[in-house]
Amino acid sequence: MRNSGQPYNILLSFDLEEFDIPNEYGTTLSIEEQLAVTHQGLSRLLPVLEQLNIHATFFTTAFYAQQDSVLVKQMAAQHEIASHAFYHSRFSEADISGSRTTLEAITGQPIRGFRMPRLAPVDKNLLLKAGYTYDASLNPTWLPGRYNHTRQPRTLFMEDELWVIPASVTPHTRFPLFWLSFKNLPLFIIKSWSRQVLRKDNYICLYLHPWEFADLHKFRALPFYTRKPCGEQLLNKLVAYLGWLKSAGNFKTIDSFIKENTFKIPA
Repeated sequence: MRNSGQPYNILLSFDLEEFDIPNEYGTTLSIEEQLAVTHQGLSRLLPVLEQLNIHATFFTTAFYAQQDSVLVKQMAAQHEIASHAFYHSRFSEADISGSRTTLEAITGQPIRGFRMPRLAPVDKNLLLKAGYTYDASLNPTWLPGRYNHTRQPRTLFMEDELWVIPASVTPHTRFPLFWLSFKNLPLFIIKSWSRQVLRKDNYICLYLHPWEFADLHKFRALPFYTRKPCGEQLLNKLVAYLGWLKSAGNFKTIDSFIKENTFKIPA
């Protein structure tokens, strides 16, 4: 599936964070357990991306990067590292600049992008002041108790001199193409929705989490739709989806895509 001109752009991103979602459902995990689950999923995911020669964007908490700094620095050679604040479970305004400087020190590369944990609203002026050039914290859909952004733009736009790259949703109906959709819906539906987005927008912006590819069966307090499928089963589904997407276009980091399409972000 290709458009009539240039290949589509595939923007694959992952939120690399502490596995703290059980805390939302009454199960307290130690920070060591949280990090271990994330690392297990990441260790399964990275070889797949390398084998398929896929460049992705990893929105990384500075805290996780500090705990696995050697690996994160290695990742930066193939993937874009962007900020996912300092911690995933707590936030202060100082974390916006603090996470960026910490990630730059670890990777040796400039950090241009930011995504707020749980895609919560973030002050664009603080992002600009901290030196970011784009924000990926917008999910332009409606989900009960989480998002109500149906009047926001669906595609890349500028707000207060900051580029905003929303997560992809389908045209008109605005069904979100995010991690819960990928996890719970049949692959043929995900492909159909992805095809709609690609044909309308010429690109697609997706996000998942490395911890989804760890074994989550023991975390029974989690709702089934957040933990099943997981591990190798979900990874096999991802491989099939990524192979299909590769036939449609080119995988790019979000930073490179924005540079190519705006010509306004300095190198």
